[in-house]
Amino acid sequence: MKVELVEDREELARFLGRNWRLHLYELGDLDDFFRPYTRFYGLWEGDRLREVALLYSGGVLPVLLALSEHPEGAMRNLLEALLPFLPERFYAHLSGDLAEVLALRYALESHGRHWKMSLEDLERLGEVDLNGVVSLARTDLPALRRLYEVAYPDNWFDPRTLDTGCTFGVWQDGRLVSVAGVHVVAPRYSVAALGNVATHPNYRGQGLGAKVCAALCRHLRARGMTRIGLNVQEGNGPAISLYEKLGFQAVALYAEYLAVVR
Repeated sequence: MKVELVEDREELARFLGRNWRLHLYELGDLDDFFRPYTRFYGLWEGDRLREVALLYSGGVLPVLLALSEHPEGAMRNLLEALLPFLPERFYAHLSGDLAEVLALRYALESHGRHWKMSLEDLERLGEVDLNGVVSLARTDLPALRRLYEVAYPDNWFDPRTLDTGCTFGVWQDGRLVSVAGVHVVAPRYSVAALGNVATHPNYRGQGLGAKVCAALCRHLRARGMTRIGLNVQEGNGPAISLYEKLGFQAVALYAEYLAVVR
């Protein structure tokens, strides 16, 4: 077996597309919008690509995605080989017990287990009243930042995603009170991942989260995105319930960590 960078975008798309529900974010990062910030590492057995791990550097903190249906097999070997080449500090999404591998070199701070959910029941989106939901643009960035400061201070919001046209919100009393956007959207691969969904604490319980998420999903579907998903913390019952009501289903469990070299 050998480990090397994988540059062939179509090779990566074929591999990741076999289980798009698990690899939605990696597929999205193949898009030109995100591709310059990616390094895909592959484990090869002869001419067969066995596993792929992604190191994304487009945010404040690099993010490692090492996700696999069989984490105790080839992915563990791939991650062990990558240890000397990973940054001194990064965030990680890991399947199974792969944290044991990182712990050989890094101090790990757990950020809990998370579900990957995918949109499976499209009929439920049509049941949501979208009255009051509007598309947001760059000019709304100050209002968006104010909302996140109150409702979601530890978000992973990237202002560049406003340029995709895939951010929707609700205004009440002269301020932005609910929002849903995307972490990735890649028309070439028909994939999108919802992200940075938040509602002001004073306006919760009105169904606004369902409105903005449904509007976003219907917009994505209209643009040809047939593979839509998201990540949500395992213990966030209200959010999981909301997504299930919109037609999402839990498909894979993984864990998130902050890794800092010892």
